[in-house]
This record gives sequence, C-alpha cells and structure tokens, in this order.
Amino acid sequence: MNKVEVVRTYMTSDLITFTQDVDIHKAIKDIIKHRISGAPVVDRNGRLIGMLSESDCIKTIVDSPYNNLPGGNGTVGDFMSTNVVTVSPDKTIVALAYEFTNTPYRRFPVVENDRLIGQISRSDVLRAILKMKPTINHTPSSWKGRVPQ
Repeated sequence: MNKVEVVRTYMTSDLITFTQDVDIHKAIKDIIKHRISGAPVVDRNGRLIGMLSESDCIKTIVDSPYNNLPGGNGTVGDFMSTNVVTVSPDKTIVALAYEFTNTPYRRFPVVENDRLIGQISRSDVLRAILKMKPTINHTPSSWKGRVPQ
C-alpha cells in the first residue's frame, strides 16, 4: 500500500444518533426515513452508551406479547444493545477488515477520548479497498528474464 489507510479517513462523521429516552416508534421512523440499518445511542455529553439496530427494533414486536404489552411500545433505551464494540480512528483499514470478517457487525462506532466521533461500515471499507494499491513490486526469482509487463 502507498500509505497506511486508517479508519478516520473513511468513517462517516455526520451521524444520525438517538438518546435513550427517544420513543422507539420515532426511532424506527427515523431509521426508515434515513435508510440506515442502525444508529449510535449517546448521552447528553456525546458519549456512546449503546447501539440501536434494525434487529433491536424488530424485537419490539416479539417482546410485546411476552411482556403482555401492545406491540412496539417503549424507548430506545429499552431495546438498544449496550455491549458495544468500538474502534479507534487510528485503527488501520486492514485491521478493521479483519474485525468485519470475524464478527457479525455491519458497522462500528468510532470513539476518541471517550466521545463518539463517527461510524465506519463495511461499505466504507470497500471504498478504502478500491483506493488501496500495493507498493511492493516483487518479482519471484523464477520469473527472471520473463517479467510480465
């Protein structure tokens, strides 16, 4: 590669976020309106406290009969995932690609100094791959005298 590509270069920093007190119906409407598959949940100081995914939202209809509640009532805080894996903005794209291949996650929140500063998705990594080019020009010794052009 010409240079080490890092998360900061490819992350999205203009994010749709929720707070835990937002009505789950409003959050679902926002997810649909903005065509996103999930969003970070932050406190009043911008610190990440969870993630709300489409899967979390779908659980509203499944959990309702179990809890004898009308379908889909509650807040983001009732349904968000709180065990959130984050990445540093200085993590390399190659290391991040490894994370994506070994986890079910579709996106990672990017945190610096305990504050949410962005999010990086699988498609962001694909954009990075298209820009990356190898810099090592190695010719195997068996090719001497017949190097491809």
